[in-house]
Amino acid sequence: MALSPHPKTGNALPALAFAIATSVALGLFFVPAFIIRPFRHQAPNALSWAMAIRQVAPVWTIVAAALALLLAISLWRNVSTPKRMLLLLGVILAGASAAMARLNYFEWMFHDLRTPGFEEATGSKLDSSEMVLAVQLGEDARAYPIREMAYHHVVNDVVGGVPIAVTY
Repeated sequence: MALSPHPKTGNALPALAFAIATSVALGLFFVPAFIIRPFRHQAPNALSWAMAIRQVAPVWTIVAAALALLLAISLWRNVSTPKRMLLLLGVILAGASAAMARLNYFEWMFHDLRTPGFEEATGSKLDSSEMVLAVQLGEDARAYPIREMAYHHVVNDVVGGVPIAVTY
């Protein structure tokens, strides 16, 4: 029995389900990564959604990737070679999303400064209008530029002999 190069008409529903499963897996990974990124406005409501999605993503990306794999297997024999490549690409992307949903990729975007460098206020190249977080303990004081803190979020430092963690 020869395979037809054209897909059978009964493939439409499984193909749609495959596209939805793949899109769900990708969305569960990319939506939080897109919303929570450095140097962009992050609305509180959007952050709440991103964190809620991030919480359920490890389970639901596995479900979506497994469904995409099962649907790809069921469609494989009845589709042309170019569509097989799309099925393979979709399964790879869904599987990668499932793997990435288990990693804390925000640490890659917002890495901490383990050894921050400091300058005297007189030697600083900051614009006078630039906002800073300021800490003073006793006679010792530090100013942390908001622009830098927005990217790193945490700086471990010692001010006035006291270890502190500055966060933004």
